[in-house]
Amino acid sequence: MEEEIWKKYVRSMSEEAGTTLDLRVQEIDNGWFERFGTILKDRNEEEISKICAPETGEALKAPEDEVPEIETEETKGIISDVVGLNIEELYRVVLYEIIHTIGADADNNDRESLFQYLQDAFKMDDEKHSEALAEVREKEAPSILLNVEVIQAKELYPKDANGLSDPFVTLYLNRNSSHRYNTSVKTETLNPCWEEYFSLPAEDTSEDSLVVEVWDFDPAETVSDKIGKLTGVKGVRGLRKLMKEIAVTASTGKHDNELIGVITIPLKSIPSSGHVKWFSLEKKSSRTTKRGAIQLKLGFSSEKNNQVAAQEHRHLMRLIVLQEMEHNKPDLQTWDGSFEGPADVILRQHAAQSGLRPADEKMAQWVEFGRLHANQPLNFKLFSSIIYSVTDPLNNGLYSDDEMKLFWDGTKRLLPSIFQGIRKLRKTYTPDKSCLIQLDAMLSILAELSKLEVADNIDLFPSSIYGWLQNGDKNTPTILECLDDAIKQSASEWFVQLVESTRPSEVTSENLLQHAVKITQQVRGDLQRSIEHFDKIFYTRLKVQYAMISYRIYDEKIAELVEPLVTEVCSTMKQLKFKGNTPDIENADVDPLTMGTSLFELYLALQRCLMLGQGLFPVGNDDFKLSRYHVWFHKGVRHWLDMAVFKATQRIAKAVELDNLTPVDSITKFSSSPVDTRSIFHQIKLFWNQLAWPDVENSYTFVAKIMDDICRCSVFYADRMAAKVASLGDVENSFGKTFIITNEWCLAVNNIDHVRQSIQPFTHELGVDIIVKNLSEVSNAAQADHCRETLTRLVENSVDTVQNKIIELMETMAMKMSPSIKRFLLEGAEIINQDNNHLDRLMSYLEENVGTLYSQLSDENFARILAILWENVYNILSETVADGLDRRRPPVFFENLNTTLDLLVSFFKQKETVEGNESYKKIKTDIQLHGMPTDQLILTYYLERMSEQTALNNPSYGMMTVKMQLIPAHSLLRIEILNCRNLLPTDSNGSCDPYVKIQLLPEEKFNGVVKPRTKIHKKTLFPLFDETFQIQLSKEQSELKSALVHFVVKDQDFLGMSSQFVAESFIPLSDIPITTMETSIHEMKQVHLQLTKPTSFDSDVFLAIEHRNGEKLARDFIKRQKAKVHLNNNGKH
Repeated sequence: MEEEIWKKYVRSMSEEAGTTLDLRVQEIDNGWFERFGTILKDRNEEEISKICAPETGEALKAPEDEVPEIETEETKGIISDVVGLNIEELYRVVLYEIIHTIGADADNNDRESLFQYLQDAFKMDDEKHSEALAEVREKEAPSILLNVEVIQAKELYPKDANGLSDPFVTLYLNRNSSHRYNTSVKTETLNPCWEEYFSLPAEDTSEDSLVVEVWDFDPAETVSDKIGKLTGVKGVRGLRKLMKEIAVTASTGKHDNELIGVITIPLKSIPSSGHVKWFSLEKKSSRTTKRGAIQLKLGFSSEKNNQVAAQEHRHLMRLIVLQEMEHNKPDLQTWDGSFEGPADVILRQHAAQSGLRPADEKMAQWVEFGRLHANQPLNFKLFSSIIYSVTDPLNNGLYSDDEMKLFWDGTKRLLPSIFQGIRKLRKTYTPDKSCLIQLDAMLSILAELSKLEVADNIDLFPSSIYGWLQNGDKNTPTILECLDDAIKQSASEWFVQLVESTRPSEVTSENLLQHAVKITQQVRGDLQRSIEHFDKIFYTRLKVQYAMISYRIYDEKIAELVEPLVTEVCSTMKQLKFKGNTPDIENADVDPLTMGTSLFELYLALQRCLMLGQGLFPVGNDDFKLSRYHVWFHKGVRHWLDMAVFKATQRIAKAVELDNLTPVDSITKFSSSPVDTRSIFHQIKLFWNQLAWPDVENSYTFVAKIMDDICRCSVFYADRMAAKVASLGDVENSFGKTFIITNEWCLAVNNIDHVRQSIQPFTHELGVDIIVKNLSEVSNAAQADHCRETLTRLVENSVDTVQNKIIELMETMAMKMSPSIKRFLLEGAEIINQDNNHLDRLMSYLEENVGTLYSQLSDENFARILAILWENVYNILSETVADGLDRRRPPVFFENLNTTLDLLVSFFKQKETVEGNESYKKIKTDIQLHGMPTDQLILTYYLERMSEQTALNNPSYGMMTVKMQLIPAHSLLRIEILNCRNLLPTDSNGSCDPYVKIQLLPEEKFNGVVKPRTKIHKKTLFPLFDETFQIQLSKEQSELKSALVHFVVKDQDFLGMSSQFVAESFIPLSDIPITTMETSIHEMKQVHLQLTKPTSFDSDVFLAIEHRNGEKLARDFIKRQKAKVHLNNNGKH
């Protein structure tokens, strides 16, 4: 989030006039970093967006000028070119076909319009037309055949008991119903497939009809055969059907076929060009039960010679095409090759009545459209649709040698325009759908042609037309080889033209660099367009990778252009020499700013171009000329990094100077200079990330230098910022010299810390981990680890150095505040609760200073300075406490210090924070102990002893077993002492004479309460007492929460004059079970108490009591406690 904040700030500073601190910092070096970083990046992206836009030019189509009219004389010449056939004879043939139209065209009564169209197309005058028409009317009607292919049927009505049928088809013409044709029988199916062919003589196509009947075949079967089908019967209907068949067979022996359905098709409804169609079957009766459907292919043909008919059709089509071009003027760029009106009827009738195959019609289109395309360019999609229809017949030998020759002649007319289109693709391409369709059509044509075998005597690529082919002395190239050369030639010609058209008029190093940048960017844009628009089409159609072929050409061309230029420019860039901390750039041979920027821009352009090539060639890209582009720039990068460190320190000094130490906005706690500093770091990082240096070892060298420079700049910034605020905050008033923490001090801390926080992430942003990982792969793990450790130490040392600068600032603030804080503590301890204004004045001071710290510092920095302040407070309090002890200050002095400390915690509003601080805990404990009354301090000591007892895991001084009950209703305490075990011997005979004494603590609270004791047991370490005691308490005593029951085990000496301490145990009065008077002590659970004795007197509590040896109560207590240890060490006396 913080990253986004400072980036947003940089942007906002650039937009707001009058407050452009960042721009003023940039002005010191005229935007040197930005030229390499953000601005250059934006410019490059802008250039890429421009070069991705295609150049304006013609699309992949002929010019959109109006198609010129074909002159009459030219038309006559083309007509007279109809070789091998008299034009008048062809005219009579077509007239004859119009008179005897077949199929659906027979209903067309407007034959006059057909005659007129034909007369216009053949340029026939009226007299010759009338003579020809009269002649053909005298001829007999042609012999026409109806060709029928029975393809398949579906969803037939079931006729057999098993729910299926055994269908076959019968077909005949109504006027010759005796001549019937049958298909084969398909057993047990309702969806039969036949694919069988029949030719029926059609004498009258205008009146006759085709009848198609689908039957269920019933074989000759006996009754037993019928009964054997019972297992295959389907449903009640099937059973009824079988029973009927059995009855008929048994009575008559007949086995008639059953009609499934029938369809009658008028011949005049069949198109003259034929069609494939599904027909619904009907039953002869009036019932409309669904009977299924049958698919038929229907068409007409004659017995004319196929070669003659094909030739006639080609010539007829040529004449009709000329007629359409002259009068109807179709849009040749979108024309799909189809005709309308009379032209369509005449061509269809000629094809049908001549018995032409679809392949013959398509061949005629290929030849004649190709002839037209040579002068009037047509839509390539038209040719792609035609070639799909002729390739299979060509491969299967369905065409004659003459027709094959005609096909390749037409192909030779078409290919030059295709290859020319591919060569000029970069100049003529516009990114619209129609252009891509045209390109796809061209490549589809080449794909189909490449599958065909070209005859040896066919020269598809004559040198007079294809002089640009690179096959040299090789044999005639293949289609794919020619395409490969066309793509290479296209790239090479376009590159040369691009270089020449953009060459600078003034030859300088800077202009040549910018020229190289533009060339490289344009090439990359061309490759991107190729990938986006062309590659998929080329690869889908021909498995040709257009962009990859182009890239190979560009790779060599760019390297030839750029390498000598960059090498020469870098050789003129001498290494900078420093005068102290300032580089000597005045005597440089070239302008390091301008030249360096142009070099880097060219570097990025080459880098992106290479990345594009590596994407095109995931493998096999090692031989790219551009793969070593970075080596050309090595000296230039070193020069830039030398300049960067000097420019950075200049900017930092200026940024600190201009920093007015106010927050950049309402949500941040730092001012402008760290933003400017991090902006410099960001520009350096942006430069490095865009550089993406590919050589691992040099990459490590560069990044190590960058990190070292960044660390130096960070320390430089910390020193400048510390110096800026060093003299701020010292004031003098009526109370003397005082230090006031200002917002500027807080911002200085936050500023330095803000820069410090950027150092560690900066290493990751530079990709150090990746570089070291790659280094281990190309070198060895030990060297990589050494490099990682070197960088790590460099960064850690820098971070620590800057951190120490922050701590120095905080310690300075704490040191300046210490006198006032000490005065506050001392005066607070002396004058608390007294009627003066010392406390108010000092609290006001703290409120002003610590409040500033809390509000202005970041949370982390406030916590850090708080720790430093509390460390100082601890030292002051330690001195104060020590001084108070030396002077034998009364407990009230320390109690007042404790109150003062609480006031500080409350003021800081950091109770949870300080309570976790060890220094605070130590101070608090000491002050509290020395502020307690002596009797409370003694009780605290006993509570501490009880805690030690509870923490024991292995009792060293024995155990005591007791039973206890507290009866609140009567304020009565009952204790039964049962026994002791494993007591330590105190007598010389290895035994002791123990007894137990009971007392309640604190003693001052239980004055007058009896202190019962057990009987003495002689010479035993395991005394069995079994004695019960009742101790009467007051109600207040029985409810005292801090009260303890103190059991003391003593040893009676042999004269009975004195007793020796053996061990002791404690239990809180509040832990004793509460019962009623009726509950017997014997009913209570046994309690096993561990016996202990004091082992040392170095606890804070005991030392506090010992310090009060001026009080009798304290002296007596210390004497008793030390006697316990003394007797333990020396035995009886």
